[in-house]
Amino acid sequence: MPDGDTLYIFFTPDVKVPVEKQVIDGVTGIYVSKKVNNEWTEPERVMLQDKGKLALDGCEFVQGDTMLFCSAREGYTGIHWFTAELKDGKWQGWKNADFKPEYEVGELHIYNDELYFHSSRPGGEGGLDIWVSKNVNGEWGEPKNVEPVNSERNEGWPFVSQDGSELWISKDYVLWRSKKIDNEWTKPELMISPLTGEASLDNEGNVYFTHHFFKGDEMIEADIYIAEKVKP
Repeated sequence: MPDGDTLYIFFTPDVKVPVEKQVIDGVTGIYVSKKVNNEWTEPERVMLQDKGKLALDGCEFVQGDTMLFCSAREGYTGIHWFTAELKDGKWQGWKNADFKPEYEVGELHIYNDELYFHSSRPGGEGGLDIWVSKNVNGEWGEPKNVEPVNSERNEGWPFVSQDGSELWISKDYVLWRSKKIDNEWTKPELMISPLTGEASLDNEGNVYFTHHFFKGDEMIEADIYIAEKVKP
């Protein structure tokens, strides 16, 4: 979270286990940790399903007291986006998010009235691309390709800094950053490598990200790291 004191993560004990087994393992899902006395607490699972019902939740995005998350759950076919509200210290009231299915919204970040997300929807540069949709009168408009940051490769997992001046993306297990100049995003520059992705920034500019560990061509683990911004 922007204040640097709350961290939401996705956890699964074994990345090699297929999703149909993750959904019944009782532990795969979204977790939250708090920073107390400058130490992170043991993560606690965020329950987003009725007791006794199955759900595989992930790709969480939290803004204030609202959470957006994707889920494969009972009563639905495939993966869908949902919202939940934080009330009395618990996430509750989950319901379908209002994204049009034809937008094919993937991992996302919302900045003011703009929805940034990755998708392989038609009309892109190739593979996953970063797209942006603007909210007008409560509805998300037709997505536009963020052309300066995209290529024929996979660009995904967008994050916009709190001041709106930086767009961080993942590509080829490397973190890249685009800057907004004259209201246009610039060509991304490599920031943190190798085997990194899924950046988030706090108000101090510190970057939290996932670091992947491989054995040969197989990913065996992914941990959370922080790159602290050097103070001038």
